[in-house]
Amino acid sequence: MPDSPSPQPPLPPWLEPVRRCALEITPDELTRFVAPDGARTREGAVLLLFGEGEKGPDLLLTERAHDMRSHPGQVSFPGGSTDPTDASPAHTAVREAQEETGLDPDGVQVFATLPRLWLPPSNFTVTPVLAWWRVESPVHVVDPAEVHAIYRVPIAELLDPEHRLSVRHPSGWTGPAFLIGDDKDLVLWGFTAGIIARLFDFLGWTRPWDANVLRDLPEHMLAARGEVVGPGDQQGPPHSTRER
Repeated sequence: MPDSPSPQPPLPPWLEPVRRCALEITPDELTRFVAPDGARTREGAVLLLFGEGEKGPDLLLTERAHDMRSHPGQVSFPGGSTDPTDASPAHTAVREAQEETGLDPDGVQVFATLPRLWLPPSNFTVTPVLAWWRVESPVHVVDPAEVHAIYRVPIAELLDPEHRLSVRHPSGWTGPAFLIGDDKDLVLWGFTAGIIARLFDFLGWTRPWDANVLRDLPEHMLAARGEVVGPGDQQGPPHSTRER
């Protein structure tokens, strides 16, 4: 199983700072939202799967189907809601990743979790699960009704200041974003961009970039039924936790 207590192989040296970060980072260093004590929330998890691709270290991301009712076309970590049979957030995250991308879970080495993040509008508490793609396997879109495309995004490209900007939602909300894809024409924003940006900041990996470069969110990424993103929804939930 992905979170087996048996000894695990060592991580690549470049991932060691990420493992140490997970031991030190606090919830308020990832988000300004923390669930109130005793709050009853819905549970979910997302998978930050680090691999070693042709262009060096990378992250596995999915692009939400473009005809979804909420957050169409949004780029996300694989992940979703916790099932009653899930033994841990790691099980949730890896199971969801397998369902979305077809990856082989036996090749996924979970090595840490980040603090649970609370998403007030949907009342979800989401656990980001960190994993090393120790034995890589082919990935593909399993269900086109849910996922439009799958990407392995090089970390070097995410750190490149030329690929960083801020985006603005029609509600007036603005936040960090990244340009990804072969032509750098796909906008990574919201919950996923927020975690990546703050994680890179904490690790000291962030290179100076101009947050004043501002772009309106593309029309195709706006909710088909008028969903509003306000300050309380600044990071958004993992895409699998929203209704279609």
